[in-house]
Amino acid sequence: MSFKEKIKQNARLKQLALRLLMPENQARPRLWVRWFVNPFYHHKGKGSLIRRRTRIDVLPFNPFVLGAHSTIEDFATVNNGMGGVFIGEHVRVGIGNVLIGPVRIGNHVIIAQNVVMSGLNHGYQDPDMPISLQPCETAEINIEADCWIGANAVITAGVSIGKHSVVAGGSVVTRDVPPFSIVAGNPARIIKQFDPGSNTWKKV
Repeated sequence: MSFKEKIKQNARLKQLALRLLMPENQARPRLWVRWFVNPFYHHKGKGSLIRRRTRIDVLPFNPFVLGAHSTIEDFATVNNGMGGVFIGEHVRVGIGNVLIGPVRIGNHVIIAQNVVMSGLNHGYQDPDMPISLQPCETAEINIEADCWIGANAVITAGVSIGKHSVVAGGSVVTRDVPPFSIVAGNPARIIKQFDPGSNTWKKV
């Protein structure tokens, strides 16, 4: 059993490790983790850029990958505390985005402003316990290559968005989107799909 697995199996060791990595009741890593651990543990590709006014709340026990020539714009928040965050190459993560892992984003994806992608849900089933104390559940969000996610969209846990698809601004995506589709609304539904026979986008 690896040292990492031993910590996970032992409740006291796990609690101690978490307190060393981040302040109690906080979701962001301690300064020493950001300066001396994350740069060596997480991968940042050639030509990639994280703007200065971002919150990169990433910890060493889950992956964070930013592909080559990708940019995370100002006021965005990235959190890998509950699952890895993988951002492909030539991706633009727009101003004010929130990415909470587990999230996987393919190459050449455009994410406009104020988009929220959260791969976790808070438990709420027990009415006698505060929601904040109930266990969280995670399900990976998967955005395939060459997609465009419009401003103020929300992508919920477990959703996959197929290649070369468009999510209209303000949409709430609660189920999978097939490749080469345009979705809009709350909840989002397909409004157009690409027809290879006529080489046109057709209304559904």
